[in-house]
Amino acid sequence: MRDVARRAVRAEIAAKAMELFLEQGFEETTVNQIAAVVGMSGRSLFRYFDTKEDMVIGGLVELGQDVAAALEDRPADEEPWSALRHALEVCVTSLEDDEVGLRRAKMLAETPSLRTAMLDKQLRWQRMLVPHVERRLRASGQPDAAKTAKAAQSLRARALVSAALGCLDVAATVWTEVEGGRPLTNLVDDAFAAVRS
Repeated sequence: MRDVARRAVRAEIAAKAMELFLEQGFEETTVNQIAAVVGMSGRSLFRYFDTKEDMVIGGLVELGQDVAAALEDRPADEEPWSALRHALEVCVTSLEDDEVGLRRAKMLAETPSLRTAMLDKQLRWQRMLVPHVERRLRASGQPDAAKTAKAAQSLRARALVSAALGCLDVAATVWTEVEGGRPLTNLVDDAFAAVRS
């Protein structure tokens, strides 16, 4: 119950912080302003988040768990690149369906400290997704008996996941540049196709 309550408080803080970030700008919003809106001290706020950036990125890390679950649910015989693309649709839908998704994506793209935090998020997502891709590679008949074959398989899985997340990042950046003028899902498809070709 304590974990459930903590997650609820974190979600409430993150939502209120996001409102302020989008209204005032990330850099312009202070921790004390966020604390005042949620009715706690700045010191208490840091019991729930290590940094101001975590208030933005925390939900995205949890979204990575949803992507990993979607990847695990893809058909076992689907090749890894297609499975990754389909699993990332969870993220695309989350951004496109949210009325502030485009504004949030712009803030992430334009704020240097958030770009750095996004790199950390991407590494966390890689750790979640790589084991699923490795299993797909093994299931597709890739040899895994020899140690060198395992190392090669791990490298391939990491490369596929890194490339897929890179495609998502590039597509989201272009999406912000065209002010949402093209559907994000189409941009992700185009990025995946460009890498595949």
